[in-house]
Amino acid sequence: MTEWTCSLQRGAARDQAPVCCRLVPFRTPSMSASTPADLTLLFDGGCPLCLREVHFLRRRDRDGRMAFVDIDASDYDPDLHQGVSYREAMGRIHAITGDGTILRDVAVFREAYRLIGLGWIYAPTRWPLIGTLADWAYRVWAARRLQVTGRQSLEVLCADRCQPLRVDQAG
Repeated sequence: MTEWTCSLQRGAARDQAPVCCRLVPFRTPSMSASTPADLTLLFDGGCPLCLREVHFLRRRDRDGRMAFVDIDASDYDPDLHQGVSYREAMGRIHAITGDGTILRDVAVFREAYRLIGLGWIYAPTRWPLIGTLADWAYRVWAARRLQVTGRQSLEVLCADRCQPLRVDQAG
């Protein structure tokens, strides 16, 4: 399976919505499509701060150990990503390790930064006091991320994406 990632558009007008302009497969030449990434990071392609982080991680991931999946893309399929729903992924960051383990919250950043050789930045979050504070700070941020970045509420976003099929649509 080829993972897809956002390619950031340079020179876009500031008043344009911060969305992915195109999706391109992200694999280094040494990785085949059948080789699972060490970490598949699920990100919100409509979030400008998320896009900055993804862009930073992609630049630093010279060995191609990470794959990036835009959960805001219309073709995002939870079944291809350990069942992580759109609602779950929009509510807090998720990543999937090569062995299928789902990581959430600060653990995602800790692993991503480890893979790009900057693990020391998040290493202190393994310590009990700092880890507790970091987890709390992330939960506060995650609860307010959409509002802070100018997005609609999770309820509004899910109204379009999370509705079950009506009986007359099913068949």
